[in-house]
Amino acid sequence: MKILIAEDDTTSRLLFAATLRKLGHAVTAVEDGRKAWEAWQKDEYPLLISDWMMPDIDGLQLCRMIRSEPGLQYTYIILLTALDSKGSYLEGMDAGADDFITKPFDEEQLAARLRVAERILGLHQKLHIQATRDYLTGVWNRASIMDYLQKELKRGARQDICTSVMIADLDHFKRINDTYGHPTGDEILQEAARRMSSVLRGYDRIGRYGGEEFLITASGCDWSEATALGERICSSIRSEPANSRAGQIDMTVSIGIATSCGEVNDIGELIAAADQALYQAKNAGRNRVELSRLTTESRPGT
Repeated sequence: MKILIAEDDTTSRLLFAATLRKLGHAVTAVEDGRKAWEAWQKDEYPLLISDWMMPDIDGLQLCRMIRSEPGLQYTYIILLTALDSKGSYLEGMDAGADDFITKPFDEEQLAARLRVAERILGLHQKLHIQATRDYLTGVWNRASIMDYLQKELKRGARQDICTSVMIADLDHFKRINDTYGHPTGDEILQEAARRMSSVLRGYDRIGRYGGEEFLITASGCDWSEATALGERICSSIRSEPANSRAGQIDMTVSIGIATSCGEVNDIGELIAAADQALYQAKNAGRNRVELSRLTTESRPGT
């Protein structure tokens, strides 16, 4: 399990990190709450172990900041504290902590508490999948991919990085449904989602936007990188016919791309730009990638 440690005492931090690594966990250890907050924003950590008393941002503040962020994955938080009172525990739980470890820690107690954390995170993951995944294709549902895009737009503006969004629409899908029936159409959607997912980078996300449309977010991806990714998606879809109950069926996809490198903060504006580019791709013959005017006008030298 990936664990983030925030502990300002060097000896305690090194001891915690060594113990957790010995237990088989992947550990990132930082010396204060601000660095923990920055690390948490950049990566997904299912578990945070944070000291209560730290300069600048303490453990309670860090809990509140994480709980106030609309994340798609739950972070289990354990507070380290020398305080051993009912009032302290209630204050920590009100701030968003899930558990506490009193310093100095006992290795067996730590291992037991981590097992509890893993069980609870497992339940959270099951609920998370039910709430955020499209039942047919297994990719994210519309609400979840939209929430993620909103979060990535904010992060991109904060860290001065580009965010690209793609709308991918399967070509002539209605014809497939009308000719072969909806069960075959469902199989085509499942295969298309699988192929698109297979060529995405580890930090890209794909969701079912509606019907035969998929929305893809590519963080840290400028217009040229987004175009290359879109071409890979097109290639994967048309690479070979899809197997279905009705036999082999050819597939192609049209993709519209919009990129914001800080110019656009409104999710609706960015999606509308990608949708317009998709319309251009359809009109230009399908089975292709088109950039939005918003994106082309922001290219260097234009």
